[in-house]
Amino acid sequence: MKAVPREKRVIRSTAEFASYVGLARTTVSRVLNGHPGLKSQTVKRVQQAIEETGFTPNAYALHLKGKRTSTIGICMENLLTAPAVLKLAALQRRLRERSHASLIEVLPPGGSREVIRHFLSLRVDAVVFIGHFIEEEISRRIDELTTHATPHLVIDQRGLAGADTVALDRALGMRELMSYLLGLGHVSFGLLAITGTTRSVRDRLAGIEAELAARGLNFAEATRSLDHRHARQNDFEYGRALALSFVAEPKRPTAYVALNDEVAIGAMHGFQSAGLRVPQDVSVAGFNNQDICLMPTPVLTSVDQQVQLTVDAAVDQLLGQIGRPPHSQPQVQLISPKLVVRDSTGPAPRAKAP
Repeated sequence: MKAVPREKRVIRSTAEFASYVGLARTTVSRVLNGHPGLKSQTVKRVQQAIEETGFTPNAYALHLKGKRTSTIGICMENLLTAPAVLKLAALQRRLRERSHASLIEVLPPGGSREVIRHFLSLRVDAVVFIGHFIEEEISRRIDELTTHATPHLVIDQRGLAGADTVALDRALGMRELMSYLLGLGHVSFGLLAITGTTRSVRDRLAGIEAELAARGLNFAEATRSLDHRHARQNDFEYGRALALSFVAEPKRPTAYVALNDEVAIGAMHGFQSAGLRVPQDVSVAGFNNQDICLMPTPVLTSVDQQVQLTVDAAVDQLLGQIGRPPHSQPQVQLISPKLVVRDSTGPAPRAKAP
């Protein structure tokens, strides 16, 4: 007959666990807290008992004794974009590799106050914000964390006063893309979904304007946007609608720069459905360099966000703050993006002879 596996004994306290192991409670506590100077057989005995019982020390009891929880609170406002999900997954993986757990809260706009207070009540070691938030609101949360001497880090949203930040240099990314397109002979550009007042959009526009100015071109004369003609969605259909609007114009730009890859691919489909060739008639470029860039024909030129580099820099900077006195000035790192050239961009078409 097969032996019936014995059920694990449920142990709920360190005192009960010490009794089970047959050691003094102070000895067990020293093993659980990783104190040096213990006999290897004692450590092995406790570890074996943990395997047998599944016992887990009470985290609340640890931080009541002044010990760190090795837990990081992560705040996001949405998980609706692929880059946001990639950053969250990479951040959680890298924190786990550095022996830190993650508490993740996806909060509605304006809901950060309750989340941060909950994190503080749990004594998290630090708090990370991923994405773009209402500036006034997140600034108040940063002030609150600073008051409680809890390290923080903002990933993506730069320009916040007093905030430790790791962000993509979007202005540099747009300068590199515009330089490449200008080098192909393009001098007229359609901007797809690159309008608005968010810092992300402002940075992109600043990069575009700076590169045009460096080539002696006026931003207002060299660029055109038709975003106002359609309900803003930032998705495939929005890009398609914008492309069809440009097709109907008597004089259209030869190169199109999109807010993201979805809008760019939608625009490509719109141009192609109207009989235009990409890139022979129009060039199209996206931003984010997602896997979907490889799906359309031709494959899409895009600006890569360098997600892993961003996360690695963020984790190093964040964990370096824990347990140390606050620094006098905020630490801000800008990550350089990478232009990935593919087949959706090519030389500007020559003007037809009259």
